[in-house]
Parts: sequence; structure tokens; C-alpha cells
Amino acid sequence: GIAGGKGANLGELLRLGFPVPPGFVVTSRAYWDFLDKSGLRDRIFDLLRNLDVEDTKSLEEASKKIRDLIMGAKVPEEIRVEVTRAYRKLGERNLGGVVTRELPFVIVRSSATAEDLPEASFAGQQATIFNVRGDEELIRAVKECWASLFTARAIYYREKQGFPHEKVGIAVVIQRMLDSEVAGVMFTADPVTGEPKIIIEAAYGQGDAVVSGAVTPDRYVVDKETLRILEKNVMEQERMMVRDPSGGLVWKEVDPRRRKEQKLSDPKIRELALLGKRIEEHYGWPQDIEWAVEKGEVYIVQSRAVTTIRKTEKEERRGEEVEEGEVLVRGIPASPGTATGPVKIVLDIKDLDKVEKGDILVTTMTTPDMVPAMRRAGAIVTDEGGLTCHAAIVSRELGIPAVVGTGNATKVLKEGMVVTVDAHRGIVYKGERRVEVKRRERARYLPTATMVKVNVAFPEAAERAAATGADGVGLLRAEHMITEFGIHPAEYIRRGEAEKLTENVYRGVKRVVEAFYPKPVWYRTFDARTDEFRHLEGGDKEPREDNPMLGVHGVRRSIMEPEILEAELEGIARLVDEGYDNIGVMFPFVSYPWEFLEARSVGEEIGLEVEYGIMVETPAAALTIEDFLEEGVDFISFGTNDLTQLTLGVDRNNELLKDLWNEKHPAVLRLIQEVIEAARDYGVETSVCGQAGSDPDFVRLLVHMGIDSVSANIDAVERIREVVHREERRILLEAARKRLEE
Repeated sequence: GIAGGKGANLGELLRLGFPVPPGFVVTSRAYWDFLDKSGLRDRIFDLLRNLDVEDTKSLEEASKKIRDLIMGAKVPEEIRVEVTRAYRKLGERNLGGVVTRELPFVIVRSSATAEDLPEASFAGQQATIFNVRGDEELIRAVKECWASLFTARAIYYREKQGFPHEKVGIAVVIQRMLDSEVAGVMFTADPVTGEPKIIIEAAYGQGDAVVSGAVTPDRYVVDKETLRILEKNVMEQERMMVRDPSGGLVWKEVDPRRRKEQKLSDPKIRELALLGKRIEEHYGWPQDIEWAVEKGEVYIVQSRAVTTIRKTEKEERRGEEVEEGEVLVRGIPASPGTATGPVKIVLDIKDLDKVEKGDILVTTMTTPDMVPAMRRAGAIVTDEGGLTCHAAIVSRELGIPAVVGTGNATKVLKEGMVVTVDAHRGIVYKGERRVEVKRRERARYLPTATMVKVNVAFPEAAERAAATGADGVGLLRAEHMITEFGIHPAEYIRRGEAEKLTENVYRGVKRVVEAFYPKPVWYRTFDARTDEFRHLEGGDKEPREDNPMLGVHGVRRSIMEPEILEAELEGIARLVDEGYDNIGVMFPFVSYPWEFLEARSVGEEIGLEVEYGIMVETPAAALTIEDFLEEGVDFISFGTNDLTQLTLGVDRNNELLKDLWNEKHPAVLRLIQEVIEAARDYGVETSVCGQAGSDPDFVRLLVHMGIDSVSANIDAVERIREVVHREERRILLEAARKRLEE
């Protein structure tokens, strides 16, 4: 949306009556207007076109040029006026009928907006500017947030995740700056194990010290049901981050008499836990919440879904056992796993290049600039930080073992020494220790009649996706594996190199079907609009379309350029020949039965014998579904984004129309219901993929309609299985009660 994730969540919480500091949002529409009216849009995206992000020097140069362009450009007067007017209104106070006005101190926070985000997040990549005061200072801070969309690390991340730069906007959240006595972060479920406990981290001063990992906070564990405090780990705090009266934040020494004290009182811990519990109940999913206490009052300054819960504590802790030995350091187990390797001490950004694959990266605290080196590391060990610091969050997303908050790892561990990191228990042992992998006690498996599958966008996520216990893959996207080497699929064909395209598909799909065998994997053939991959080699030859969303993509492109489809299906055929009989091929964006038949014939001509299905994304396919079923469609999956767009006539990329977007509109639900009923008559499996399969409310509706399976994002599988299990039990219970009444 135009407010971004932070802005939308804060607005919703404020509307519901939660204690949120007052503020306003400079929407992403203002950002795009700024780029257009300053003439920067084309100049910026020209600098990014064909940029080799692995060339650090070129990446840094392009980043600096773009940020200099943004900071040097003038903000349009209408935007400047609206921002300063809202800012001054924020400083108004009504005291007994007397209105006073002041220039308030505010915090200016980036709130990135993007469509179809995968599992990883943008966390920590864009700027936050603290304690800003004055019109010109505020406008500059807003521009700094806009410019931070083009830091080297943000550009690198988007390229690696396949996000088109021109599709990612940025909103800016501006709130009254709190003069917090204590602040920190709260998880409404354990972010490592998923256990239903509330974990609170607290430190004196501003909360950024906790989030950045600059201090090691107190840690309190609270029972979610009873709000009883189960555990308290009080840490000594020698310094705290506070507001500077002239702007910004500064470090200040903590009074020696208070350093070892508990930062939050027991009543405040329970009050905060209750707020967290209520926020989770509203969103229906565990939350990662930033909070602060000012003058004794608790405020919520941010809330977002926890996206890193993977396995149960039992499965993690009993899966691996490390042979005990000489303990060098202890810390907080922040991302589970074990690793053995040589220590590489990183105290400066210039040291990153020495970290090689499998090394143990040891540092005071990681920063977003360290992510490329973190990807190479076998494990991360830090001096500072808690469960919510940068090292902890990124390690959990990447699946890298991490121990944080050791206090002295950079001093005790020596360069090159071999150590074993046990990130299940938060211990670093001297030398190579034997790791015994025991038979894992499976997570509590909730049986469901409706299958719960998983969406996979990247082959390297296959093992993590399979570990969720999902009943198969309801959507395996082709786009990232096909474009992995920076060449447009059509360019392979133009060069006569179809074999390379086939090999990309073969290798990518093999990793997924191996991880899931014998569970079914539905491969969706290439579906990219002509405006999506122009940055790839050969992408500049794509046709220019007025409305690419309704243009040459999906099955229609497969029919127009059958060489691409044939190369894809040849990769699938090789896997079938190797004995992988759990693959289905799914054709996207069909409207006519003949499209399905023609695409299927390409596979049949090369001898590919698999189940062939379709994605129902157009009202045409939904309303004529029996014609498709008569032609032998083997399975059906709903693409609710496009189906909603085409049913309501609302462009899903148009921020002006976001309030009209509604996947639960009666017309959309009626189309889905009719397809499910028709497919049931023919004995054909129906499913849903994409974001709708991760939405608990939508999934409940689908279960009632009788859908055969739902496909959720990796981080949502466990939660959706629970939703399906409960809904099915509720349906059975209601049916039993009805029989008794009769």
C-alpha cells in the first residue's frame, strides 16, 4: 500500500485504540511524484540497468550517484507544504482551551512498499532518522529515507531477491519522538522455536540500542495464557542511548547504582505482555513489536509479523547434540544449528573479504553491510545483542546458526582458531567437537483433511520448505531459477542456447522434488510480464505494451513462443525419466480451453507424461470451467490476485485504488465456489496458491467451500495447518450438533 508496512500497521493499531505515538505518513505516492517532477526516475533506473551488483566498486559508485541525485534535488512545493503543515499540526497542544504551538521533535522512519514479497524481509535496510526538529531538517530527513532505498546493500538485496527496482516504492512515517526511559522489543511467540511464550527485551534509553544490538538487554519470558513471569535474565547496562537536546541521539553513562537493576518492573512486564497478546489476537499471527515507556506510559511504536519461526523447540534441540568440551564463550542462542570452522574476527567493514565459506564470523555486532559475508559464514558469534538484534534476525532468515550477546567473543576467540558453535544452547567450544544427529522428534502434527502445501520461489529454500511438514508444493515458481544467471529466457532461444534454459529448470526443480519426494510438486511454467525482466541480458528486446498486466504473459506467451515452453518442459522430462514421478505442470493465466490443449501438446510431443493443470486467474476460466474439465485438466489452482483484479476491474499495482481491492468480494468468492463444486463433480483436485493461502480468514472460507488443498508461504505453513485443523473440527462439531437437534 501507499503507507508501507510500518505506516499501515501503526495506523491500524491507532484506530483500534492501542497506545501509538501521534504522527503521519508521507505516502509512496509523494516519493514517485518527487522522482517524476525532479526528472530523476529515468536517470536513476538507467544507472541501475545492467549493473553488476557483484562488482562492489561499480555497485558503490552507482549507489552514491543515485543518493546524491536525490539529496541534491528540490522537493516539489506541494509536497513540502503538505509535509510541513502536518508536522506543525503535530506540535499543537490544547491546554484548557488555549492552543499552544511548538516545533516538535520527531522520528522519521522509512516504510518500504513492494508487491509479492518472498520470505525474506527488508528489515533494517532503509533509514531511520532520530530526534529531528524544524521544517528544513524534516524535509532533509524525508529525502534521506528516500535515498536509503538505493544504498548498496538495498540494491544488492533487491537484485538477489528478484525485486524490480522500479516496483519498490517507499513511504515515510513521521511520529512524535518519545523521550523513553526504557524501551525494547517484544515477541508474542518465541522467534526461534515458535513456542507460545511472550519474550520481552528491555534496556534503558532509546530502543534503537536494542534493535541495533549495541547493548545486551534484559530478557523476560511470560506465559501467554496466564501472564505469569516465567523467567527473568537481568543484564548489567553501562551506557544508554538518549535524545540530544539539539537533535539526534547520544550515548550517556547509566548511573552506577542502576546498572544491575531490572529495567522493567513486574507490573509493567505484565502490562506490556497483555498489549502484545491483544495485538497478536487482532492480527491472528505472532508479532514482533517495538515498544517504549515515557513518563510511566507504555507506547507501541511498531508491530510486524514474525516471519522466522521454523521448527518446534523439541525438534531443534533434540535433532543435534554436540559433544561437550572446553567452553570458550556463552551467549544467547539466537538462530539454531551447529557449525565448526576457523574464527574470522571482523571489527571493520574492510575485514569482510577475509570471511570465506564455512568460517565462523565473530564481531561486536553485525550491520546490514555485512549480509554478503554473513551468507558465506558457517555461523555468527557476537559480543552484543539479544533475540531482536540485526545478527539474530538475519541469521534466522538465512538459516545460519548464531550466538549473540556473549559479551567477550571478539576478545576470547582468536583469529584462525577452530571452534564449534552450538547455537541450540548458545555455547562456543574450543576445537572440532563431534555433532551427533539423532532421530528428530517430530513437531506435533495436526491431521487435516484439507492438504496444506507450501509455495516455493527459490530452489535453495527447498529443504526449509520441506521441514515444515507441508503436504507438497502447491506453487513452484519458474521465474527465479530461469533468470538466475541474468539472461532473459527469450534471449537463450535467440542465441540458440535452449539447452542452458533446460539445464536451469532441471537443476532448480530437481532440488525441490528431491526434498519433497514423493509428495506432489506443482511447477508453474514461466509467467513474467514484458516489463518485469528488462534488466536482464536481452530484456531490452521485450515488446513495449501499454498494459503488460493484460498482455503477453502466462500461457499465451508459452503458445506464442513455444520454444521457451519446450525448453522448460524438457527439463521436467529429464527429471521424470530419472524417476521423479511427483511433478505436475501448471499453466498460468488461461482463458480458453484451447490454450490449455495447445500448451499440453508441447509436453506431449516431447513425451512428457505428467499431470497437467491450470491456474484459474481469469473470470473466463472460472465461468467456463466445465469446458476445461471436459478436456482433461488434472488439477486446478486459484491465483486470487489476478482473479480479483479482473473481476473487480481494479489494477492491483495502482495505489490510488487500494481501498477497492478486496479478495473476499462476493463476486470473487462466488467464482471460486463454482469452480470447486464443478471440479468436485469431475474428481479434480482444487487448490489456492500465493498470498491467499497464507491468510487465515481466507483459508477458513475456502475450507467451508470444500477446497482440497491450500498452499501457504514457508513461514505460514504451521499456522495455516492449525487454522485448517480447527476449522474442520468446528465444521464437524456444528454438523454433529445439528444432527442432535434434529
